[in-house]
Amino acid sequence: MRVLAVAQNTFREAIRDKVLYVLLFFAAAGILGSKAIGWVSIGQDVKIMKDISLAAVLVFGVLIAIFVGTNLVYKEIDKRTLYTIISRPMHRYEFILGKYLGLAFVLALVTFIMTAMGALYVVAFGGTVTLTYFLAALLIYCELLLITAFAVLLSALTSPILGALIAFSIFLFGHATNILVDLPQQIETSAARHILHAVYYIVPNLSNFNIRAEAANAVDVSLGYVAWAIVYGAVYTAMLLVLAALAFEEKDV
Repeated sequence: MRVLAVAQNTFREAIRDKVLYVLLFFAAAGILGSKAIGWVSIGQDVKIMKDISLAAVLVFGVLIAIFVGTNLVYKEIDKRTLYTIISRPMHRYEFILGKYLGLAFVLALVTFIMTAMGALYVVAFGGTVTLTYFLAALLIYCELLLITAFAVLLSALTSPILGALIAFSIFLFGHATNILVDLPQQIETSAARHILHAVYYIVPNLSNFNIRAEAANAVDVSLGYVAWAIVYGAVYTAMLLVLAALAFEEKDV
């Protein structure tokens, strides 16, 4: 109940945050503007609309996760409300978990709204939306939960600005981890190869959550793969939340 109370309060605060509505406005503009981009490619407009709609869900969802997530703990310390909370019979890990769940609920609502808007927009222009489209949105949400866990961890370790920069860098790097194993010959034969390969297995491979191309082209995706990607994200997310709880336990507040 203590965790849910913190989650509920975090949800209410995030919903009142003006940044959330600014990002939602630009996300809606991106989805609605996908039709104009689709006109450039004759006969490919529906595919482009689907791809851009899902990309908008991901990009603006990540921005919400990062900008709100990296402020979660820092805001409580800055307003000095944290001292009142932790003085009550509440473990610090419960506070971290409650903050995370509150933002996770916000992202679930945002993802649902943007996915539904994109699907209705595609159907309105004569396109069809298959199950793969919604599975792609589900995996995007799993990716957002992982990025949120990173943001919460960084919120307990550093300032919001630095945390946002690191979290966004991790997001970009996580979508480019394949370059760490597809190395040029000069690096493949050097000692740096072992370091880069180690980084490859440490940094989450966010491309595992990307099935936007399949959704845009109405290609079926194995439910087994979707389940594996969800488990993969859940394991990474759980590890990050454990680290966030441990970091907050050691934080001098």
